[in-house]
Amino acid sequence: MAEAISVTGPIAGTDKTITFETGVLAGLANGAVTSRIGDTQVLVTATASSRPRDGASFFPLTVDIEERMYAVGRIPGSFFRREGRASDDAILTCRLIDRPLRPNFPGDYRHDTHIVGTILGADHVNPYDLVALNGASAALWLSGIPFDCPIAGVRIAYSTDGEWIPFATHEESEAATFEMVVAGRQLDSGDIAVMMVEAGGTEKAFEYYAEGAPKVTEDVLASGLEASKQWIDDIIEMQKSLRRLVEEQSGPISVMEYTSSKDYSDEVLDRVREVATDRMREVMAIADKADREAAQSETSSAVVDEVAAEFADLDGAKDQIREAVRSLSKEIVRERIVADGFRIDGRATDQVRPLSSVAGYLGRTAHGSGLFQRGETQVLNVTTLAMSRMEQIVDTLNPQDRRRFMHHYNFPPFSTGEAGFMRGPKRREIGHGALAERAIFPVIPSKEDFPYAIRLVSDVLTSNGSTSMGSVCASSLSLMDAGVPIVDHVAGVAMGLVYADGKYVTLTDILGAEDAFGDMDFKVAGTEDAITALQLDTKIDGIPAEVLAQALQQARQARLQILKVMRAAIAEPRPDVGETAPKITSFEIPIDKIAEVIGPRGKVINSIQEETGADINVDDDGTVGTVSIGATDREVVEEAERQIRLIVNPPTPDVGATYEGRVVNITKFGAFVNVLPGTDGLLHISKLGGRRRLNSVEEVLELGDVVSVIVEEIDPNGKISLSPADPTQVGGSEGDADGADDGAPPRRERGRDRDRGGSGNGTRRSRTPVAAAVTAGDGADASAADGDDEGGVASAPSGTAREDVSFGEHFEQIAKDVYGDLGPELEQSGRGSGRRRGRR
Repeated sequence: MAEAISVTGPIAGTDKTITFETGVLAGLANGAVTSRIGDTQVLVTATASSRPRDGASFFPLTVDIEERMYAVGRIPGSFFRREGRASDDAILTCRLIDRPLRPNFPGDYRHDTHIVGTILGADHVNPYDLVALNGASAALWLSGIPFDCPIAGVRIAYSTDGEWIPFATHEESEAATFEMVVAGRQLDSGDIAVMMVEAGGTEKAFEYYAEGAPKVTEDVLASGLEASKQWIDDIIEMQKSLRRLVEEQSGPISVMEYTSSKDYSDEVLDRVREVATDRMREVMAIADKADREAAQSETSSAVVDEVAAEFADLDGAKDQIREAVRSLSKEIVRERIVADGFRIDGRATDQVRPLSSVAGYLGRTAHGSGLFQRGETQVLNVTTLAMSRMEQIVDTLNPQDRRRFMHHYNFPPFSTGEAGFMRGPKRREIGHGALAERAIFPVIPSKEDFPYAIRLVSDVLTSNGSTSMGSVCASSLSLMDAGVPIVDHVAGVAMGLVYADGKYVTLTDILGAEDAFGDMDFKVAGTEDAITALQLDTKIDGIPAEVLAQALQQARQARLQILKVMRAAIAEPRPDVGETAPKITSFEIPIDKIAEVIGPRGKVINSIQEETGADINVDDDGTVGTVSIGATDREVVEEAERQIRLIVNPPTPDVGATYEGRVVNITKFGAFVNVLPGTDGLLHISKLGGRRRLNSVEEVLELGDVVSVIVEEIDPNGKISLSPADPTQVGGSEGDADGADDGAPPRRERGRDRDRGGSGNGTRRSRTPVAAAVTAGDGADASAADGDDEGGVASAPSGTAREDVSFGEHFEQIAKDVYGDLGPELEQSGRGSGRRRGRR
């Protein structure tokens, strides 16, 4: 095995270090680097094809992130128990890496280039995305693939104390109000040019703001971008040191020879300029997108037909002419913006297109809906609310295992007037949806304040510039219409930049063509006084700080204008969720009460759900239980909550009081009757059947029977003894109680039984089995129906007179003291002890 070459350097302002290592793993790749922070490590490889892709009019760069569940010591939770489709986290990391890398390749380079990041370890402390980004740059820098210069990225989190924390951990980000990923490269002057920014507020940002934390404004963002340059510069210097070590050991790294691929020759472009400039100026001044694109297509075809004959000997002449016409269109648009201050659709550089907002567009069929339109960009957003059990379960390397708030973005082909296939979300849709979700996330109420799972779906209906920011606006309208108590409206706007002749011009609310032809894509979202999300990509070396600061202020003015239109549609969240939305309440219960609420095999909770019609979910975090109750009827929720709270904090029954109860359990010694929610008492078998002796409780009672009972006693342990309020309800009769003769032969008690419990004690007998035989002995067997007839009562011979003997007062008092603890089967301690059974 080859010897490792590595460099390690401190991360200024922290106790962390970052390491780059090469020479051991993936030796056949053009470049391979293992980067590491803490115990999070990523192997990143860079490879390129030896020939350019045929017919490619763009740079075919592909970035893949391979999440390996072994990195966190887990087996994948899928059916196949192996990794499958890339997770959203992995896809977003791919985009995070691609965007700052792509501008650093030569413009005429068309070889397939593949960056693969394999996550070898994830310590749940340090996120892997920036480790992978810096490793990708280092791998390219060592690979010999034509790559202009190394880049670096840093995540910084804005603390509640107003300080930027570099390479923030998961925990530090959660405790911050805002986090930002910044990537850049070194200029010849030594300064750092910002090439990519990805930023957003945290879940508790507005909660921290309410407690006095400084808000993230345009000035705060500008300070963060400036602060990030220090760490970017340090990491770039480490990559340069790694390359020097490799070259000292193995010799200079030679840059691979590649075949230059030009979209058109200089001669073709010059001829197209002569023929088409005036015509294309007229075309690119058409404001309507559909009319402009139709005219552009028609003019381009005419120019191709006119010029192609002059280049008949040139391979692919028509394709080159077509690309030259497109390049001319870009020149004309940029020239008009910089020189005249006017844009494709005639707007001024700081002018927003016409706006419209509608809340509740879909009426009562949806829990909430919002329709937002800015120029030709139109987005419909729908909010759906559900019980917390509908939260998304996340099985990734991210420590987060559930997502309560979800935003999904759809971009169908018809939104641009095209025909195509729809096969699920692509990487672009996942990225745009994540950006809009990041912008809305900070204003979503906490689960304690609003115990719902929330799903937003943004359907782009027409597209001509910044559908992701249109999704932000539509989402905000939809949430307020749904009655979700968000802190404030959130609006977003896309900004552009054109740099020509040494002049920077910032564009507000860019069109799709301005995005394609411009030098920057800059999206900003936020409330009136705080930024919630930011995304920036550049196609040039970088943007001066003062230009970026001016662009932020220009974006704020546009955002305030959009917010005004949105507030006219709906100014604040509706006071309650909609008629068709579930009404959900949530409250905590002691963890030791969860079993009582659920009941054996779920009997209690299922009974409440069947009785009320509510949907009930019980969860716990190991320390406390959480009950969520949902139903479309608010009264149903309140009734289910009342019943559960009575189980958790049951009322105490009063001794001597009568209650209407339901039989919830039957044993051989009696029936348990629910007298109050969560409170059961024992109705002993000896108190059933009047004066009849019962072989089983089922002779007079069944599960679910409703009986009136009296609370006779509550012992110090809380055990409740009951008696029937009406003996006739539970198998007794006046005849039984009075010992009326029903024609049965008389019975006599054995002599040895007459001596029990004092002189004169005995029992009144009838033809039916005795109701009970009682002794004062503690812990006696209370069963009267188990078939044991030791010491039982003998029946008198047929035809003899029946002897009636009454209990003495003393024995009656003893029996009363022990009812509920003893059954018909008795055991007597002391001299002459034995067992007796009643028998026919």
